[in-house]
Amino acid sequence: MKKYVHLMLAFAFLGTGQLFAQDNQECLQNLSIFAENAKVKNYAAAYEPWLKVKSECPSLNVAIYSYGERILKDRIKNGTDADKTAAKTDLIALYDDWIKYFPTKQGKSKVGDILSSKAQNMIDLKMGSAQEVYAVFDKAYTEDPKSFTNPKRLYNYFKTLYDIYKSGDSTVSMSMLFDKYEEVSEKFETEATNLAKRLDKILKKEESGEALSTKDLKRRRIYDTNSNAIGVFLKNLDAIIAKESSCDNLIPLYQSNFEENKNNAVWLNRAAGRMKSKECADDPLFVTIVEALHALEPSADSAYYLGILNDKRGNSAEALRYYEESISLENDPYKKAKTLYKIALELKAKGRKSKARSYANKALSYQPSLGKAYLLIANLYASSANDCGDTQFDKRAVYWLAANTARKAARVDASIKKAALKTAKSYEGRAPSKTDIFTEGKEGASVTFSCWIGTSVKVPSL
Repeated sequence: MKKYVHLMLAFAFLGTGQLFAQDNQECLQNLSIFAENAKVKNYAAAYEPWLKVKSECPSLNVAIYSYGERILKDRIKNGTDADKTAAKTDLIALYDDWIKYFPTKQGKSKVGDILSSKAQNMIDLKMGSAQEVYAVFDKAYTEDPKSFTNPKRLYNYFKTLYDIYKSGDSTVSMSMLFDKYEEVSEKFETEATNLAKRLDKILKKEESGEALSTKDLKRRRIYDTNSNAIGVFLKNLDAIIAKESSCDNLIPLYQSNFEENKNNAVWLNRAAGRMKSKECADDPLFVTIVEALHALEPSADSAYYLGILNDKRGNSAEALRYYEESISLENDPYKKAKTLYKIALELKAKGRKSKARSYANKALSYQPSLGKAYLLIANLYASSANDCGDTQFDKRAVYWLAANTARKAARVDASIKKAALKTAKSYEGRAPSKTDIFTEGKEGASVTFSCWIGTSVKVPSL
């Protein structure tokens, strides 16, 4: 009886809640043995009892696969040459069995996560061709995109296709490459938004002065880590496509595909977005695509692009009307924040600093974790150093305000924390020195900016 209770406690520790009725007492004993060894990372001792359970009772418990992955990876790292070779093959096969016996967790599919892990390990272990690896990634994305969320694997999903394209494989066209880039980058944005929603709850709690619980702090660290990973791999993804998406490539490609896709809102929106991001918006094709998009399906994006067109034509009032229409057409608060930020960028480029700040702040009201909006405002302040203040000291004091704002970006958004802190440090270096503060006798004083900034900053203490 005690032995049975001990085994049940072991299963409870595993936390799977998926124990199948088995008469095979030996399987139960070996499950307990390998699990206890795996928990303390004694994978060598766990291997034999694990192998017996997997061979004889593959549907007994999901720990066969979650711990089995670790056991085999340890064998690949520390085993003999023969062990390593066999373990590599066994690991790749393990993922297929994992899907066969335990495709879900707590009622939700894990197929995308498991298959993408298989594909990533095929890359890491150099097993299979690029085409074979891509096929596994694509199956993961096609069958279960919800659980395919790992940033590194998403990046390698696209990079594998890019490598196939660059190898000269005729099955991958430039059009297919761009389509897949758009899909994967949109997936990154979806995951980033999901994280932002969770993070914003904590930020709002923090801003209200409420103390964060231990659970809140732990979640904040996890969200920051994941947000940073998304930022890094999305940047890498953009760096890859930048090599191919020049205006010289995009314009003829979209021209040749326009007639076929002129009634495809997704294609039109992606084409307009890519042309805008690559600064191809001066080409007449951009006008054609945007007008077709707005006529087909007026949306926040199409109205935003029409705003850009009118800005380029010098119709500032009409541009602003379309920008406002863009905001009104968007119902999702996080997409609204993204649109507001894009409008702020356009207004900043036009030198309309006060308006740009206003739109950036509106974006932050919908998404408090949108750190790049704070960075935009910081840059607006820094660019006004020579325009605000009556004395040289007061003019340079603007940099303290810019630095403080950049630090807010670092605090709320881990994906740009490094860049934001570097920016803040740069601004602080341009602000008055300690000697200047002492000479002017302004320690702890407030400097008010009567220009468009219309706020003040406190001089640091010596």
